[in-house]
Amino acid sequence: MIVQSVKKNYDDIINLPHPVSKKYSPMSRKNRAAQFAPFAALSGLEEKIGKTALETENQYCEATSPFIDDWNIYE
Repeated sequence: MIVQSVKKNYDDIINLPHPVSKKYSPMSRKNRAAQFAPFAALSGLEEKIGKTALETENQYCEATSPFIDDWNIYE
């Protein structure tokens, strides 16, 4: 039922030939795919996350180390 109603709505355009531009040549598959690739809005984010993770890990290791440097307590 739904298919028939949709078909009725588009009967005037359903069998038209695919339009081909006279002004522009067809785009390559590579360029066409690039249009749909995610863009790098957050460039550098991965590097920043890695840096923060390393800093956090170092802080954790220092805080939980059994060898605390007591030599500089009285300075």
